[in-house]
Amino acid sequence: MKKRDLLTPIGITFGFLMLMFGILTSGGTSEAVSFVQLTSVLIVLGGIISGILINFNLDHIKATRFVLAQAFTRNEQSLPILIDLFVRLSERARREGLLALENELDNVEDPFIRKGVLLAIDGVEPEVINDIMTAEIIAMEERHQTGRAILEKAGEYAPAWGMIGTLIGLVLMLNNLTDPSTLGPNMAVALLTTLYGTVLSNLVFIPMAAKLEMKSNEEVFLKQIAIEGVIGVQSGQNPRILNEKLSAFLSGDMKRKNEDELDAEYMGESVNEA
Repeated sequence: MKKRDLLTPIGITFGFLMLMFGILTSGGTSEAVSFVQLTSVLIVLGGIISGILINFNLDHIKATRFVLAQAFTRNEQSLPILIDLFVRLSERARREGLLALENELDNVEDPFIRKGVLLAIDGVEPEVINDIMTAEIIAMEERHQTGRAILEKAGEYAPAWGMIGTLIGLVLMLNNLTDPSTLGPNMAVALLTTLYGTVLSNLVFIPMAAKLEMKSNEEVFLKQIAIEGVIGVQSGQNPRILNEKLSAFLSGDMKRKNEDELDAEYMGESVNEA
């Protein structure tokens, strides 16, 4: 299940607020207005958009909004929840057979896990299941990498176009040295384009690209564990053994907590049977 990731908008907003705070405390409200320069904004944004249009094809550009949306959402699925799911599936498969898992699929939201369990129910060989699901992971990584490249390229282009705007402003300033009234606006264009480009690159594009990379790595990690879980369920592994196998991927504290919960569950089952 996807939920909003508030840290991304909070981080970006906080960064801009700190910039505004620094400007206001140094020069006051009247000086803050001088940091707004439409010409500089157009040069930087126009340059970034132009570079992206040249660098990527139309399909990649259309997918940009979906890529950006991923930076503002988070996946609720965690490793302990994933382990608990496969332990539950293993228990039912050993008790009632693999075909009984079809009834459990209604509670599985992840299409990747659903696909793996269906392959197991259909009696597909473990090696084939591993190949099919691994190929899907590779395809997903390629999609994520392509989408992330748009933000990475924007992060590269922004400072460069800031420097281009600076050069434009300097040329205009040098051409009009005889007119003192033009020196201020031209110098503002020269400096603010560099500021805008640097801020957009280091506060928006590069951090968002890094966050998408981190999320992609986490998703790949969980999917690889899911493959182990599916194969373990199909092979009829003991739920306790499967739990131990998958818990090897947990951190120390999470692993101890998971073991305590499993011990409590088995003790409860023993009491009920008695």
